[in-house]
Amino acid sequence: MAPAASCGGGVGLCPLLLLFLPGLAAGPAGMLQPRDTPSRERRELGGLWSFRADLSPGRDAGFAQRWYRRPLRQSGPVIDMPVPASFNDITQDASLENYIGWVWYEKEVLLPARWLQGEPAPRVVLRFGSAHYYSIVWVNGVQVVEHEGGHLPFEADISSVVQGSPGTLCRITVALNNTLTPHTLPPGSIQYMTDKSRYPKNYFVQNIRFDFFNYAGIHRPVVLYTTPAAYIDDITVTTTSSDSVAMVQYQVSVAGSTASSLSLSLRDQEGKVVATGDGPVGELKVLNPNLWWPYLMHENPGYLYSLEVKMQAQVGGVLLEDVYTLPVGIRTVHVTSTQFLINGRPFYFHGVNKHEDADIRGKGLDWPLIVKDFNLLRWLGANSFRTSHYPYAEEIMDLCDAYGIVVIDESPGVGIKLPESFGNKSLQHHLAVMEELVRRDKNRPSVVMWSVANEPASELPPAAHYFKTVIAHTKALDPSRPVTFVTDANYALDHGAPYVDVICVNSYFSWYHDPGHLEVIPLQLTAQFENWYKTYQKPIIQSEYGADSVPGLHSDPPMMFSEEYQQALLREYHAVLDKKRKEYVVGELIWNFADFMTNQGTTRVLGNKKGIFTRQRQPKAAAFVLRDRYWKIANESSCLPPVITSHSLFL
Repeated sequence: MAPAASCGGGVGLCPLLLLFLPGLAAGPAGMLQPRDTPSRERRELGGLWSFRADLSPGRDAGFAQRWYRRPLRQSGPVIDMPVPASFNDITQDASLENYIGWVWYEKEVLLPARWLQGEPAPRVVLRFGSAHYYSIVWVNGVQVVEHEGGHLPFEADISSVVQGSPGTLCRITVALNNTLTPHTLPPGSIQYMTDKSRYPKNYFVQNIRFDFFNYAGIHRPVVLYTTPAAYIDDITVTTTSSDSVAMVQYQVSVAGSTASSLSLSLRDQEGKVVATGDGPVGELKVLNPNLWWPYLMHENPGYLYSLEVKMQAQVGGVLLEDVYTLPVGIRTVHVTSTQFLINGRPFYFHGVNKHEDADIRGKGLDWPLIVKDFNLLRWLGANSFRTSHYPYAEEIMDLCDAYGIVVIDESPGVGIKLPESFGNKSLQHHLAVMEELVRRDKNRPSVVMWSVANEPASELPPAAHYFKTVIAHTKALDPSRPVTFVTDANYALDHGAPYVDVICVNSYFSWYHDPGHLEVIPLQLTAQFENWYKTYQKPIIQSEYGADSVPGLHSDPPMMFSEEYQQALLREYHAVLDKKRKEYVVGELIWNFADFMTNQGTTRVLGNKKGIFTRQRQPKAAAFVLRDRYWKIANESSCLPPVITSHSLFL
């Protein structure tokens, strides 16, 4: 919370002046994950960057004084800021913890001479895994890209800016704004406090309608990578299979020139070529395929082939070759009125909801934390999670593919509550975000369903057109996967539910409703399931349920916020779920995997405590309840011999 100048009428902010600045928007090109190959190099730019928050009254001094034109340290005081990380918790400055507006990052790097010379010289691309929320990027004072959205990658070809001057520093400047409006995703609003007897001049707060802290910063790796001047731009893969044969359909797009040849080789994990193809569109036939199976459904879960794509093209009389290797999992997904099928077998989601959240680093990518979380997931016997409530880092998704952890891939559509957030401006941005998400994750076998939103005000009449449009658009982008959104609306009032393939419903009986009364859960939860299924005849996932517990707080009989109450609430839900999963309930996802930070408030003591693990990843009593349950379910549904126990950790 900090003062800022109004930009007319008190409803906007000068920080959002960026929406009217001319610039290069991120285009609709492919978004292949950067990889080292025989024709490509990558260099991560993690570490310490120079950082400065714009503390001017209008948050616009950086633009007025053109801080991007010269080294940031020449504009005024700068501090070191780690990347990737959220900036909020790094310093002892309380004003930075809740800062809203523009912040500035800068990194100076020296590029290899081989990247800058040659005829033709290679493409040099600058890529951000994510930066929250709105970014403008300059290289050596030249604007190269703008991007709206805090959870998906964006990039710019900077070849023309950096080439021809080997040995000189490449200065990367980023202006980043975390302001949320009714038309951003997630939405928010700025509220000016005009009572001068209670608030300083131009005082405002950022209001949000979601229950996690709005961390900001460069959250994921920044990478420089190269490709030849003619290159593989995008690859799309879908798969079908039977008992003995699988077909891998592919489509490859190239850029920079027309390919004179394009060849594909599919290799198994031993490096053996199992299928080959030629041309930009086709299919590969794989005999006796190793299917991609979820964790605990097969003795070898997460099986990945490697699809090597090679192209050759003439550019300026020079023959260039580009090579890209894509992990491929062969699996199918199908939904009936009562089942969710993976490779033709019923799949039951026994998993978690998560957050990208941890002490100090906020939402910044952190490898030790990521590996710890996956070890805990497998210890727990969890086979799935939802990326609540935004797309997670590609590095996390890579491990889901490799370990067989099934993913419901969710957009940042959380907190869509105000009527104005259902208008055309919001809708067009939501469609663009789904395009970015599908483009990034379309080839991942772990992703079995798209979720376009979480707990929107879907009881409002405009929600019908809004979600009909978003879901149809997502299905057009990717016809191979079901689409859902997660609702907490009444089954009889939800205008978006008719358009989803799977009903995902959140409920907190005996917590937010009838708090403290565990005895109401059996009746209310049973009625919830029966009403939804009677109305829509679609499979149902209990996509959130849970209770806060303060670690070490005990009460018998169970009282709210004690570890015993959290255990008791879970057991009441599980008793009903055990009955309904024999019918049409196809999954349960606990809220939440771990405690996480939220805005300060009278109901939040250093964050949300609904985790079965603490924020430091230590188990509460409920973790053991869930662990026993998930391993029991795995034993019931696994194709493996019934010797799996909670002690067979598969680690």
